[in-house]
Amino acid sequence: MARLYARLVGPTVILIGIVGLVLGNRPIGGALNIDLVEDAIHLSTGGLLTVLGFARVDDRIVRTAVGGLGVVYLGVGIISFFVPDLFGLIPHEYSGLDNAIHLTLGVLGIGAAVATIRAERRLAS
Repeated sequence: MARLYARLVGPTVILIGIVGLVLGNRPIGGALNIDLVEDAIHLSTGGLLTVLGFARVDDRIVRTAVGGLGVVYLGVGIISFFVPDLFGLIPHEYSGLDNAIHLTLGVLGIGAAVATIRAERRLAS
């Protein structure tokens, strides 16, 4: 499940980063933040997920990375409700839609990692 998550989410997050770079520092539709720092993070995390999703990498590494990034995205989603500019890193601040996306990616990433652990345990027994 973690590998499938990485294969689907990785390229999507890369695409979001590329669109952000092309559009510059203005919000997409007035709702999605695309600051340069955000674009760089999208490109790097999306790239990591894509590589892990498609490369011949041990499933435990994929699971750990997907779960870890899920925790990070969930944390960003929660923190940005209270500190929308993430302590000055995001000049245009996160919107409610940005928060919802981060929370969703976080929960799905953690869920994919947990589902992978459960599947590994079933196979082992």
